Amino acid sequence: MTALTITAKGQITLRRELLQFLGIAPGQHVEVHKLANGVLALQAVAPQGLEAFAGCLPPPNKALSVEEMNTVIAKGWAGQE
Repeated sequence: MTALTITAKGQITLRRELLQFLGIAPGQHVEVHKLANGVLALQAVAPQGLEAFAGCLPPPNKALSVEEMNTVIAKGWAGQE
């Protein structure tokens, strides 16, 4: 069991190991469910909409200028690539 300290503001900080166990990433929202006998349950809120899609692709190998992007787009529309 892990003991946590309550701050003067009534806040707690979950240790990294607990966040990893719950599958919660920085910036992600959580739901707190009140159970019987003073027990709380935390659950990660699944991202929805564009937030769920963002970051699913790997970063590009190199950044392109606007002119380079326009060239690639034009070639794609022309069926050249």
